[in-house]
Amino acid sequence: MGIEQAGFQHELVADWDRHACDTIRENQADGHHAVAGWPLCECDVRELDYCSVGKSIELVSGGPPCQPFSLGGKHHGPLDDRDMFPEAIRAVRELSPKAFIFENVPGLWRPAFSRYLEYIRDHLTFPELTPRADESWLDHATRLRKHCNTENASRYEGLAYRTSLRIVNAADFGVPQKRVRMIMVGFRADLNIDWLFPEPTHSPDALLWDKWISGEYWDRHCIAEKDRPEMPSNVCRSVERLSGFDFPLPLKPWRTVRDAIKGLPDPEFDSVASQCVLNHQFNPGARAYPGHTGSTYDEPAKVLKAGDHGVPGGENMLARGDGTCRYFSVREAARLQTFPDSYRFPGSWTETMRQIGNAVPVVLGHAIADSVRQCLVAATSRQAGGAYANGTALQPA
Repeated sequence: MGIEQAGFQHELVADWDRHACDTIRENQADGHHAVAGWPLCECDVRELDYCSVGKSIELVSGGPPCQPFSLGGKHHGPLDDRDMFPEAIRAVRELSPKAFIFENVPGLWRPAFSRYLEYIRDHLTFPELTPRADESWLDHATRLRKHCNTENASRYEGLAYRTSLRIVNAADFGVPQKRVRMIMVGFRADLNIDWLFPEPTHSPDALLWDKWISGEYWDRHCIAEKDRPEMPSNVCRSVERLSGFDFPLPLKPWRTVRDAIKGLPDPEFDSVASQCVLNHQFNPGARAYPGHTGSTYDEPAKVLKAGDHGVPGGENMLARGDGTCRYFSVREAARLQTFPDSYRFPGSWTETMRQIGNAVPVVLGHAIADSVRQCLVAATSRQAGGAYANGTALQPA
């Protein structure tokens, strides 16, 4: 959705999960503009023939399954049958897009997977240098690394990409959730694009300022002074540091759970009003215990998760100020992932929360894809004899 909002038009959308595809299909049947016209293919990408796309592709994007690299997974990495990075690389090799964007968990950056991450990057840099028959990924990685480090790379005339990696926090881009992810972006080398990740638009310091210096955060939510919480002791030094800054701070404040769910009735105590909101029904049974606590109102939410064995840290719960907790409704979780309120999630609470937990926040997807699109537009303008200034493509003279 974020990529479409950035101005790209989808030529193929592939997923093998029936429930995820059903959600898209039902919203298409509802006429939802966010997914209208998506050519959806419910399939195993290992069996996908990219020749069926049949046209020049600007961008390949995707989220190879994170379970092989997640802290909550089995840590099998490249030995895990669910590792679809080889398929992501195949998509780039066979479609030769101008750019690609891939998302995964930061666990892939851990020392245990550093060699494999380097291998993924090298293979995305030279996607046509494929493994030989019976060549292990480690042997292939060694061969790729030698190619990258020698003059062969400068003389290479095949398909090649300039690839960038970064760990980003979705909260820094306006997502009301502390969702840290690794983003891989590449541009085809012949385009001569030197791309930089977009700069954050939101910051924790600005949120501290709004709450504990100006008080604008509480005013915005109509919370009287007598009802405002006391400043936590662990932020006192940061607030003291910020008090010497000129206002306003350059970035917007991080968005919080309270910001995200503003305007929604409490599904536990106002079931009548909640029934009038799409996917906003109360789900009973939440409880907190050590190591399993929810997200507080006045900070970005914990990262929403989707696991085979439940959510270990209570990330799907709201922790109220009075010590009680409840599960987030599907609509609240969708807001934390910046889905539009009109987007419907059919099915059970457990299944829909799994889909939402697996998603890339729409706002983050848009921020990355919009930066990529601007560079592609500028490159096209340069090739057509135009000019480029301050990130804006100018019309040819």
